[in-house]
Amino acid sequence: MNAQPTTPSPEVDSDGSSASPAPEDHLVTTLHSLTLPDGPLDYTATAGTVVLREEPEGEEYGRGAAYAELFSVSYLAQGTDDPQRPVMFAFNGGPGASTVWLHLGLLGPRRVDSGDAGSPAAPPHQLVDNHETILRHADLVVVDAMTTGYSRPAPGAKPARHHGLTADRDLIAAFVIDWLTRNQRWTSPIHLAGESYGTTRASAVAAHLMDRYYVAVAGVVLISPVLDFGTISFDPGNDSPYVHYLPTYAAIAHAHGKHEGRLLQDVVDEAEAFAEQEYPALLAAGLRLSSEQVQEASARIGALIGIDPEWVERANLRVEHLAFLAELLRDQGLVTGRIDGRFTAPAGAGNAATMETDPSIDQLAPSYTATINQYLRTELDFSSDVVYEIMSGRVHPWSYKDFENRSVEVASDLSRLLRKSPHTTVLVSHGYHDAATPFHASEHVLAQLAIPREDYAERIRIEYYEAGHMMYCHEPSRLALSQHLAEFVTGEDSAVETTSDGD
Repeated sequence: MNAQPTTPSPEVDSDGSSASPAPEDHLVTTLHSLTLPDGPLDYTATAGTVVLREEPEGEEYGRGAAYAELFSVSYLAQGTDDPQRPVMFAFNGGPGASTVWLHLGLLGPRRVDSGDAGSPAAPPHQLVDNHETILRHADLVVVDAMTTGYSRPAPGAKPARHHGLTADRDLIAAFVIDWLTRNQRWTSPIHLAGESYGTTRASAVAAHLMDRYYVAVAGVVLISPVLDFGTISFDPGNDSPYVHYLPTYAAIAHAHGKHEGRLLQDVVDEAEAFAEQEYPALLAAGLRLSSEQVQEASARIGALIGIDPEWVERANLRVEHLAFLAELLRDQGLVTGRIDGRFTAPAGAGNAATMETDPSIDQLAPSYTATINQYLRTELDFSSDVVYEIMSGRVHPWSYKDFENRSVEVASDLSRLLRKSPHTTVLVSHGYHDAATPFHASEHVLAQLAIPREDYAERIRIEYYEAGHMMYCHEPSRLALSQHLAEFVTGEDSAVETTSDGD
């Protein structure tokens, strides 16, 4: 273990008096080796917090003032001095989620054995070697957003200033610039990988890096994306979510035996065709539909999503996602998961309108919580006197002040990036059973990007997996996604079948 030296220096107040010591980096570097089928992969892991500084406002120039201490883990492969080795910056979303999920679930050299739907891992929770780690092909930096993980404001600063889309974007972009400078990696191909709200962040950060700093990223990875919140927000007068969620409902119904004898892909294709053609017209017709038409539509929707048509009719043909997850298996006394609809748990109340809590998060999170805390201390030799925030509600309220009177969206950012940076490519990963960020909503937004048609066809790769939001807890999906990531980063174009054709 090698602890990087730091030299504390006192802050000075405006009157010249000495204040509390200036915050300093707290970084620890350790050496590791991962045994792979084709030989050992030696790497260093640097874990800890770095102090980010900003120039003071006003006309007078001054040294940068500390405003944030961001926690990250940087994995650098040893034995290569290639200054053009790719580097991937990864983060989760929430808002309020640390990056433990991508870190230990998919990308890092060590991964958690979390189990899967129907067989979540029991304690004691374990880490195993990740032979599919992206570190085989690119250096990896996992970073936690403000108030998640160990990331905190600098002493005396307020965290709330970073709790919003624009401020969060600027903070993560500043971290990327700082890391490239510290590590002399300005000529490396840069990839940003986000999951869930992390895809909102990745799109905004990638565009901001280009707009503000003229840094063109090589690739953007969007795992379980949400690019336009209007497509998934069940607000009065907005019928889009009902349309975009319906194919996901059908996929989840299939996972629970509601389409016995049919292939998942056939069910999804039928549901998407209905959602794109008939369903919008039915919702638009509203009270102009006759009773017979309403009954016919309810029967059609009920058959697709595995729900009693009378329940669909009482819902006015509009099935809200939390209500669906509570209703689908009500006759069995179960609720289904939002993050992953393959998961179930006993219902807290038989007549509850929505589920009490999300069984997919409840059954997966404990293994991540235990292993990240153990891993940082025992293998990476890093500790802190604050709590590692796996999921933090303290980031709320999250500010979308720049989106008053319009939908929160970053599709325009992604479009602008692709227009300005002709070599940037995008990998999109969807889970069929993801009831948090439904795949059809993402498909719709991507198809409406303000880019040339040929760019959509040639620069955006879209993949599907027979799992949920965190599709890497499903082993076949984890292996497929890892392969797709490897191809994306290396630029290889080999055809690999995903689990989308499963039954």
